[in-house]
Amino acid sequence: MPPRADTEHPVSAPARVRRFTRAERWVHRTTAVLMGVCVVTAACLYIPTFAELVGRRELVVRIHEWAGLLLPVPVLAGLASRAFRADLGHLNRWGPHDRTWLRAALRRDHRRASRPAGKFNAGQKTYAAWIAGATLVMLGTGLLMWFTHLTPLMWRTSATFVHDWLALTIGVVLAGHIGMALGDPEARRGLRTGLVRREWAEREHPLWRP
Repeated sequence: MPPRADTEHPVSAPARVRRFTRAERWVHRTTAVLMGVCVVTAACLYIPTFAELVGRRELVVRIHEWAGLLLPVPVLAGLASRAFRADLGHLNRWGPHDRTWLRAALRRDHRRASRPAGKFNAGQKTYAAWIAGATLVMLGTGLLMWFTHLTPLMWRTSATFVHDWLALTIGVVLAGHIGMALGDPEARRGLRTGLVRREWAEREHPLWRP
């Protein structure tokens, strides 16, 4: 009897696995563009050198306001995607392995075995929670500053203080986020094409089952 075809040519696992759908990539890109516009326009409003270079302060203010107002829209639209809702569930779900990952990060232990991770590691979960909260605070304080006739002066002064200093913090955190992304081309490929190498997924996210 001739050998079975599947024993002669065993089916191997695909070299790449899907990490993000088109909807998820759209949410990330659109949010990144709006956040980038907010950061750039904020720099043009508060750094004198940029303000003099760009000019047209009133136009820059309007672009900054509308970019900030639209910032939550991609995430809200993304809720129509089942895959995006599933990823939100992954980001909001913490387990013992996440505490292990954070302890290793604090000790600067870079061994892969000491940093177990599911689809998202504890650092990515922390960043996502922080940036989501910071965005809501920036939106709220920005609205208080925009509609000046609706709130007392003390509220507007406090909102301006929080908005300005949180904006600086966001700029620093975003710089760190971009720096880490630049150091991981496979992660960037996943956000660009939706696919990553299986070997990378097994090494960086061993608890993830795509």
